[in-house]
This record gives sequence, C-alpha cells and structure tokens, in this order.
Amino acid sequence: MELIHQFSSGLFIIQSVIFLALLFLLGKFAWKPILKSINDRETSIVDALNQATLARKEMETLKEDNERIIREAKIERDAILKEAREIKDRIVGEAKDAAKAEGDKLIEAAKQTINAEKNAAMADIKTQIGTLSVNIAESILKQKLDNSEAQNELVQNYLNKSNLN
Repeated sequence: MELIHQFSSGLFIIQSVIFLALLFLLGKFAWKPILKSINDRETSIVDALNQATLARKEMETLKEDNERIIREAKIERDAILKEAREIKDRIVGEAKDAAKAEGDKLIEAAKQTINAEKNAAMADIKTQIGTLSVNIAESILKQKLDNSEAQNELVQNYLNKSNLN
C-alpha cells in the first residue's frame, strides 16, 4: 500500500495557524524570558569585568601609593638618622670641649700650686741658708780669725751637723 500524499490546503492552513500560534506562545512565554535572562547574564558579566578592571586599576593605584609611602618613609628615616648622628656628634664635641677646658683649668691650677709650693720651698731654703750662713759667720768670728785651718774645720763640722749634703 502506497500512500500518496496529496496536498491539502485546509490542512496546510491549520498547520500554519498552529505553527504560528506555537511561535507566538513560545515568543511570549519562552523566548522573551530566555532572551531576557541571557541579556541579564551578559550585563552581569560585563559589569563583573568592569568591576574587575576597576579593582585592578585601584590595586595598581594602591600599590603605587604604598611604594610612594615607603619611599617617603625611607627618606624620613634617613633624615632622622642623619639628624640623630649630627646631634650625637655635637654633644660628643661639646663634651670633649668641656672636658678639655676643665682639664686645662686643672692643669693650670696644678701648675700654680706647684709654683707656689716651689716658691715657698725656695724661700724656706733661702731662710735656712741665711740662718746657716749667719751661724757659720758667728762661729767663725768667735774663733780666731787668723787660723784658716780651724775656720775651715769649723765650717765643715757645722755643715755636717745641719745635714745639708
């Protein structure tokens, strides 16, 4: 049995109406929501990409700011260290100068004390020599002035007694 298909215009119109109704229903209830969700998804992807780009730019800006802050901190640290070294050197220099001045004062005072004691000792020696000379002269005068050997012996004995050797 062979089926021969014949073209039926009524059937064609009904199928076309059904097809168009199906297209209308699919367009109204399926394609619009599907296309809307696809468009929403595309929009959210584009937004996410834009936000990622903005975040990357912000990270680069933050990184540059951090590097700048680190450079400035290093410069400030170096300046503080330099100032601290200068203050230390100044304080050490002032302390050395003060110590030198104090040392010079002490040395000068010691020199003056030594000179005063030396002058006092010289004056004492001169007084003792004067007294000794007067005593020797007195003893010599008491002895006979014409006997020089006795005079020399007397001077020698007197010097031995006074321990001026």
